[in-house]
Amino acid sequence: MRAFLRAARLDIAESLRARWFLFYSMVFGGIVVLLFVFGLTESRILGFTGLSRLLVTYIQLCVAILPIFVLITTVRSVAGDREAGVFEYMLSLPVGLAAWYWGKMVGRFTVVFLPVFLAMGGAALWSEYSEIGVPWDLFTVYTALLVSLSWSFLGFGMLISAAARSPDVAQTGAFLLWLVLLLFLDLILLGIMVREHLPLEAVVAIALANPLQSFRTAAILLFDPQMVVLGPAAYVILDEVGARGYLAFALAWPLLLGTVAAGWGYRIFRRGDLP
Repeated sequence: MRAFLRAARLDIAESLRARWFLFYSMVFGGIVVLLFVFGLTESRILGFTGLSRLLVTYIQLCVAILPIFVLITTVRSVAGDREAGVFEYMLSLPVGLAAWYWGKMVGRFTVVFLPVFLAMGGAALWSEYSEIGVPWDLFTVYTALLVSLSWSFLGFGMLISAAARSPDVAQTGAFLLWLVLLLFLDLILLGIMVREHLPLEAVVAIALANPLQSFRTAAILLFDPQMVVLGPAAYVILDEVGARGYLAFALAWPLLLGTVAAGWGYRIFRRGDLP
């Protein structure tokens, strides 16, 4: 446990000194500031006002930029240390491979999620100070969804990083994964499956297997309980599992995907040629 905590603390300290973390923090902090500057908290859409409206927009922006940030900053962790010769030094210390690998992942999760949460928390505190009102139930669910999404792509990043032999290959793989998932982000892009006369339930299941799609659909569900924008797919989701059941799925599925991907990456890392 001590080695695990030290590995996590070391990765956090290293990331906080990196330039990418400053830029990463400025992006999410700047988004919230711009949303306040443009008066988004004073607008009204489908009954959503105040911080609720800002959170809806913020969560939609996170769908586009959070995964690629997490992937690009994570895939260099194992591959970069391999190229820099860190493994030779690490193996000379009393640090187990499992403690180093999982400590690095937890430390990286802390770093990538902290700016996202602080931006939302800062918006909530400002809303309380300005007496705009804070929907704490919505804030809690959105925070849990962001935790799930971040963990999912962090697991993908660790897997790619462990499998790749160089940081350049790892970054290329991360970008291709993000691009593939982005192409299948909307159910309408699965029209070819419909043309093949697949059952609607199967099409929806394939689409929701994409963590980006499950996250986005959960955000839509919180914004529009009837999910009108999804068309017939909404009936499949609501009839099969209901709103609460789908939210539970949207929280659990990305967490499971990220854990399985990270575990697979650890298996490759443990069996690979570390030096």
